[in-house]
Amino acid sequence: SRMQRLGRVLTSSLSQSRLALIDVKDFDPDDVSVVVKDRKVTVLAEHRDDCCTSMAKTHRYRKFVKEFNLPPGVNEDDVTCSL
Repeated sequence: SRMQRLGRVLTSSLSQSRLALIDVKDFDPDDVSVVVKDRKVTVLAEHRDDCCTSMAKTHRYRKFVKEFNLPPGVNEDDVTCSL
């Protein structure tokens, strides 16, 4: 289903209406943070992979940032997020 493909759901706990669906399926839950400050919501996901073998050392880094303003009438304290 669509909800299984999408990662984070941001809602207003006061009205239970969805504010955003953010696709972070390529990140572990511990890699994702959500900050609500100054009427802005910032979703940040970062992941690093380091692999060392006898032949080579590889590094892989992924980063995702999404920022948006809260709609009028939504209080910062009422915003929740779930995975």
